[in-house]
Amino acid sequence: MRRLLYEAPRPARVRASLRAPWLIVTTVCVGAFMGQLDASIVTVAIPAMRADLNATIDQVEWVALVYLLVLVGTIGAVGRISDMFGRKLFYTYGFVLFTLSSVGAGLSPTIEWLLVARVFQAIGAAMLQANSVALIRTNIPSRTLGRAIGIQGAAQAIGLALGPTVGGLLVGLGGWRWVFFVNIPAGIIGVALAWFLLPRTRAKAPRAPLDWRGLTTLMPGIALLLWTLTAASRGQALAPQTLIALAVGVILMVVFVLIEHRVTNPLVDLALFRSAVFSKGIITGLLSYLVLFGVLFVFPIFLVEGLALTPGASGLVLTVLPAALGVIAPVAGRIADRFGPTLPTATGMGVTAVALGTTAILPLPLWGLGVALLLVGVGLGLFTPANNATVAAAGPPHHAGMVSAVLNMTRGLGTSLGVAVAAAAYTLGTAGEVDQSSPSGFHVAVTTLAVIAAVAALISLIRVSGRRLAPPAD
Repeated sequence: MRRLLYEAPRPARVRASLRAPWLIVTTVCVGAFMGQLDASIVTVAIPAMRADLNATIDQVEWVALVYLLVLVGTIGAVGRISDMFGRKLFYTYGFVLFTLSSVGAGLSPTIEWLLVARVFQAIGAAMLQANSVALIRTNIPSRTLGRAIGIQGAAQAIGLALGPTVGGLLVGLGGWRWVFFVNIPAGIIGVALAWFLLPRTRAKAPRAPLDWRGLTTLMPGIALLLWTLTAASRGQALAPQTLIALAVGVILMVVFVLIEHRVTNPLVDLALFRSAVFSKGIITGLLSYLVLFGVLFVFPIFLVEGLALTPGASGLVLTVLPAALGVIAPVAGRIADRFGPTLPTATGMGVTAVALGTTAILPLPLWGLGVALLLVGVGLGLFTPANNATVAAAGPPHHAGMVSAVLNMTRGLGTSLGVAVAAAAYTLGTAGEVDQSSPSGFHVAVTTLAVIAAVAALISLIRVSGRRLAPPAD
């Protein structure tokens, strides 16, 4: 048993290499990309799954939902345990579990089997994501931290944004099972890279009993709130079951906060939120992910229904956004390292707000919509690395896993909020109209997202005090 909890050291040649820090970043990016890709890749495969597994609409909807629920609900506990036992250990095991469960999902003979496989796949993804930023935070000198987290953030955002496009290609070429089988070679590579290139954990939190009371209130609380958002996105915001789920979810989250204030070793150290830097970064990060996934929800609807593009052509237009984000994010990280986070974060969300506001006001042609998506990608590419680096640096090194978990929890909540808000705004805009493909719903949704982006830009302009970190010991 003790051997299973042992972190193997890197080979001496790797440890002595001048490129060792960037080998860590490269390894982490593999898991960052795959974990987020799998959160969105299944959406286009759901119709094929339903037909092949003879499942109902409600059952196949949970293929995507259960992954998000388990991921967001468990990532806090995983981050806490990783801080105590070792981040390399849990990152490596996360890749093993993610890969094996992908095999199980791809071979699923029934919808029930597939749902169970998705639960374990989400736990594996939580082990990856809870440690990705933490591994960078504890091993990269502060002078290049923004650039490193920018690359990692770009890998995550590109994985999420490319999911539907890649999923559509895989389903068209080989069927829905390939959206899971594609993880196998990446998983094998990821395990090998993690074993040989990641360093052992130096700054560990003291070992303490897991906060089970916090976990048993956090998981169902988040699950109910996410389910509520999903129901709202389907136009069931005022349904009795939705309102009941919302009330119970809020009560559980209040109970969770009370528990975390009183326990000796909390699942999430709420003292982190006393830092104005941390709280500001979490709030603006949540708003940025809301905007990103609101855009990724509403633009495809308009491109297909409003402009009569094929799903394939729509996917190609949408790839402009993640491509721009991926190109800009590493550059933005350098800007943040040199000038601080305020310039790239405020500018990034400002550019995003202007691009979306212009789209909402003017009747843009297809190429104009492509330019708007390009600018949204540029804006979010400027914002994400600087903001993530600020949040990651706000906590002590021995809580790096917990901080990383909270950051990724924010991403999951932002994803659900983005879909729910954009769907509600789109539905409101088309209320009373006979032609549901009318641009009214699109313009209302994009206007809403532009306002949210502008709010995030204004918050980013607020200067709060924070400390610069010394480079970690090698």
